[in-house]
Amino acid sequence: MYKQVVICTGGSLGDWALPHLQHCDFLIGADKGAYFLASQGFRMNAALGDFDSVEEEQLALVRASSDTVSPCDPVDKDYTDTELAFRLALGMKPRHIKLLGATGTRFDHTLANVHLLSTALDEGVEASIIDEHNRISITGRSMSVEKSEFTHVSLLPLTERVTGITLTGFRYPLCDATLRIGQSLGISNVLDGDSGLIELREGRLLVIESRD
Repeated sequence: MYKQVVICTGGSLGDWALPHLQHCDFLIGADKGAYFLASQGFRMNAALGDFDSVEEEQLALVRASSDTVSPCDPVDKDYTDTELAFRLALGMKPRHIKLLGATGTRFDHTLANVHLLSTALDEGVEASIIDEHNRISITGRSMSVEKSEFTHVSLLPLTERVTGITLTGFRYPLCDATLRIGQSLGISNVLDGDSGLIELREGRLLVIESRD
């Protein structure tokens, strides 16, 4: 079993992403994210997408830097390049999938990528989206949060309501609370110590660790 699969896709990327690429069992580049990896000297296990965001010479570098390249038609496809890469990763049944470059100027793509975390939860695979200022995860039962460079922890319901939320180790604790879509009660909490525990009874909860 793969422990960690990292996907680099075509949103906002930069030097901040490089440390997240150092220790993974399988590396996937999607569209422009594949070129980012190739330009930084990384070799991909797989590159895929319609590659409509890269030029011919950039695509040549991607091909030279990948074990396999799977191009697809930019029109005749049902999924975004990111979802194609995510489905490939899910099929490997890894312990964790890390998505880099999954946020950016296109909010529709960002939100669709956040929803992919729910798909991973259905398959019993941990998954997270990481960018320069945020780490986004999802839980349907319990989750530990460790102290890190991300100073704030926000909770947002992904289902209509999330019940039985109990927070331990946070400055603003909750006990058997309910969050509904449209409420901001779970925004901008902080850890009291080195770790905290989030527990819930029913629903799906986005856990967003962030920094300014």
